[in-house]
Amino acid sequence: MGPTVVITGGNRGIGLATAEEFARRDHRVVIVARSPAAAGEAARLGVDLVAGDLSTLKGIRAVAEALAGTCPRLDVLVHNAGIWPSARRLTEDGFEESFAVNHLAPFLLNHLLEDRLTRVVQVTAGLYGTGRVDLARTPAGADFSPLRTYANTKLCNLTLMPLWAERWKPRGVTIDAVHPGVIRTGLGDRSGLAGVLLRAAKRLGKAPADGAAPVVRLALDQAGTGRYFDVDRELPLAPVAADPERAGKLWAQAAELTGVA
Repeated sequence: MGPTVVITGGNRGIGLATAEEFARRDHRVVIVARSPAAAGEAARLGVDLVAGDLSTLKGIRAVAEALAGTCPRLDVLVHNAGIWPSARRLTEDGFEESFAVNHLAPFLLNHLLEDRLTRVVQVTAGLYGTGRVDLARTPAGADFSPLRTYANTKLCNLTLMPLWAERWKPRGVTIDAVHPGVIRTGLGDRSGLAGVLLRAAKRLGKAPADGAAPVVRLALDQAGTGRYFDVDRELPLAPVAADPERAGKLWAQAAELTGVA
């Protein structure tokens, strides 16, 4: 059996295309998804499925436990699951939903699985540079915006990447992030003017397979860590994501909210 690759949100869009490519390369692929349709996609691809809800702390912990049970080793973890909501919705834990899925889920999974990780790839968005995180208001979505909240959650996530890279360096575990470009997926689909504009932008975008290509390339590239790529071009993190003091505060907050030491 080839290397094991776990892909969250692996039942559609970029995640599904990434799973298809790794399966074609004879890797063992495990997709994480909560959609009932995921079982059919997993069967079609001949990959394994871990069903779980990454919007709740209980669900994230259950997914980590299932992955630990089915993956003696975890060669690549691709954090691909993400949502772009049009309205503020709170999870059972009291968090704004995209803050939970896009930010807290990768943070907690990294902690719970770090003793078996080798390589981590975070699928992100170039919009992160427009984010403005309010430590007091963003977790519960008190500053919710149909357009900016998605960027806020991606900014949270990317701001912590250098800290993960430093934490894991002594053990040789690597982490990088990639914005795969504007891709024609269902992410952020909504009604109204915002939906019309988003769909118009996506018409100019590429197919999911094109979005998967830089994800797969980066997953197989262990030449560095703590790097950010816009498709295949390495770029420094925007100043808004490169503030060590802010990163420390975000880490401490995420640790408190998720209950990790």
